[in-house]
Amino acid sequence: MRTAATHPPRMLHVAFELGNTEWTLGVATHLEDAPTLRVVPARDLARLDAALRQLKTHLGCPADAPIHSCYEAGRDGFWLHRYLLSRGIHNVIVDSSSIEVNRRRRRAKTDRLDARKLVTMLMRATAGERAVWHVVRVPSAADEDRRHVHRELLTARRDRARLANRIKGVLAGHGVPLATLRALPTHLATARLWDGGALPPHCVARLTREWDLVGQYTARLRAVRAARTALLRVSDDPAIAQVRRLVQLRGVGPDSAWLYVMEFFAWRQFRNRREVGGLAGLTDTSPIPRTRAATSTTNRGSRRRGIAGSAPGPSTRRGPGSATSHRAPWRAGTGTSSGTGRAGSARSASWRWPGSS
Repeated sequence: MRTAATHPPRMLHVAFELGNTEWTLGVATHLEDAPTLRVVPARDLARLDAALRQLKTHLGCPADAPIHSCYEAGRDGFWLHRYLLSRGIHNVIVDSSSIEVNRRRRRAKTDRLDARKLVTMLMRATAGERAVWHVVRVPSAADEDRRHVHRELLTARRDRARLANRIKGVLAGHGVPLATLRALPTHLATARLWDGGALPPHCVARLTREWDLVGQYTARLRAVRAARTALLRVSDDPAIAQVRRLVQLRGVGPDSAWLYVMEFFAWRQFRNRREVGGLAGLTDTSPIPRTRAATSTTNRGSRRRGIAGSAPGPSTRRGPGSATSHRAPWRAGTGTSSGTGRAGSARSASWRWPGSS
């Protein structure tokens, strides 16, 4: 039962628990009130607007009362955030790994419980409590769209590598080695089993289809790289200009430069190198004690660390005639001979360079 508030409600707090078929809304006006729950069809914005109006009336809020809302970062991305802002709603996207949980016992987890928990934390945050959670920085629609280029490249590479490993695995299961993947079409006709027989027909048919998929991914990679090269040549986008500047450094190719700019420097504002390392998962910048966080800071940055760690760090060896040697702000990594350590050190130290004049 919801208890009566001692003062009239002036603000509506709404927490979204986003599902594929329905959204659960946790709504409250004061911390002392038990949250009210509503369920609306997923992505039905008309029903969402109607539900918010009804909730204002139900909870005694004036029609012009401001609404503060939040939801966890996930598959739904940023489109809902942009819609809520367009409706005059103050929305934040929350890093789900920064939400506090009770580690002393196993806990039930449902959309209704999560919505109640989230709206309670939202009220604490709007009341001025610090370090309640981590808020995700939202890119603009253009900045978000730029990231599709290098992410498509990464995905296509991984998918092609998975197919190649599958082909080699099937051949290994028959005791047939494969020296190079390019030789597969000829190899399927000439390979022999341990007893001198040819590969089984269904195996050959499967590997032929897998090889066709490898060719499709190769063509896709070439097309994406060609489109990226065209952008680097003719685009006047400031982010593309940063890529052109960064690629001038020795040891930084188009793949690394594009990734660093689009994921790190194009739309995020860094105050120091520690923030760069924290974004990449290399350092701990969390103000929330680890006993309250759902997962460690290392896990929170695992995806970005995996992306950034796959790109080589800028080389510290430059010839005497290098045009950019005097402009590189980083130093060689000290105390380690690891290439990853040097790359991480250079990445963290390069937070000023791409945007400098």
